[in-house]
Amino acid sequence: MSSSPLFWILALAVVGSTLVLLLLPLLRQRRTETAPADEDATTAVFRDHKRQLDAERASGAITDAEHAAALAELTQRFGAELEPAPVPARRGGSRGGIVAALVLVALLPVAAGILYVGLGNPAAVVPQAAPAAAVDGAEIETMVAELAARLKAHPEDGEGWMMLGRAYRITGHPKEATAAYAEAVKRLPPSASLLVDWAEAMAQAQGRSLIGEPTQILERALALEPTSAKALALAGAAAMERGDRAQAITLWTKLRSVLPAGSPQFAQIEAALARAGVTLPDAAPSAPGAAPGVSGRVELDPKLAGNVAPTDTVFIFARDPDGPRAPLAALKIPARDLPYRFELTDAMAMTPNATLSRAGKIVVEARVSRSGDAKAVAGDLAGSSATLAPGARDVVVRIDRVLP
Repeated sequence: MSSSPLFWILALAVVGSTLVLLLLPLLRQRRTETAPADEDATTAVFRDHKRQLDAERASGAITDAEHAAALAELTQRFGAELEPAPVPARRGGSRGGIVAALVLVALLPVAAGILYVGLGNPAAVVPQAAPAAAVDGAEIETMVAELAARLKAHPEDGEGWMMLGRAYRITGHPKEATAAYAEAVKRLPPSASLLVDWAEAMAQAQGRSLIGEPTQILERALALEPTSAKALALAGAAAMERGDRAQAITLWTKLRSVLPAGSPQFAQIEAALARAGVTLPDAAPSAPGAAPGVSGRVELDPKLAGNVAPTDTVFIFARDPDGPRAPLAALKIPARDLPYRFELTDAMAMTPNATLSRAGKIVVEARVSRSGDAKAVAGDLAGSSATLAPGARDVVVRIDRVLP
């Protein structure tokens, strides 16, 4: 049965049973002021039966439809038992009870409908495609455990072991992930990306250290794919960890050469090289015929250094000083990377029709945000350049003021 008819069946059953319970005292002939003891007992039995039906539905022993039918039958049966024996009617009470009952029959369903429309969710009874159910942490753990059990029964599934390794990493089990990746490496063709994932899981399992076996695995990955960006980045970090700055610079310089200038990784690697003491050119050489960008350095005024945390976000963007406030190109970095060498290009444009190469003049601005929100708020730190032409180089932007 679809959800909509079932809803209305249940709703009608509830309204009907409510009407029966409310009308009985009004329609029966008036008795003495004190209710008989057997009526109280009957009502108590009715409630016990209704609670039992609710419990059976909650446990899945009966369906919603069966619950509604049983409730209607229960209401009818106990309504009959509650019907009083004929007694002489008191004058004036019978007519008022009938009028009240008629008013109740007319108004109760209407009132229920109005309250549902006003307070409920009428759209919920319209049949719709069921949305994907949210999966909580316990369900994920259960699925991972089921996958692990299946792989114990069928250990030849290399793809399964790789999936299990990723699942263990997501759920925060690096030791188990390391073991799963080891099984995957045994059974799958040589793969640089798989080796890198294995090395990263192993580093997490040993306190985020790349020294030792993780470094050896990264070397295997680079032998398979010398331009693997992730392998070069991690191998450089491993070299820095063991104090081999020259090797780190060699690896990161190679990584810089294989990354596009507009990629976020490019900026991160430049910052890492700068921390390693490498003097870099102002910007990577532009390809012949490339659209003009703008490059330079963003620095923080020492007087404001105490107002910035390493985890704050720095937005660097170019805009038309006479045009809309929307950036023509933008990037963001963590504040820990300041001072920062930047390059803004058309590849970083917000829209294809508003780019640096189309602008007659630009201003480069930088803003430090504690919240990480792209919208400026009071208390953010900011700085800006003079008005420039697209293609400008060696631009210096100093973050030197607090926004009011």
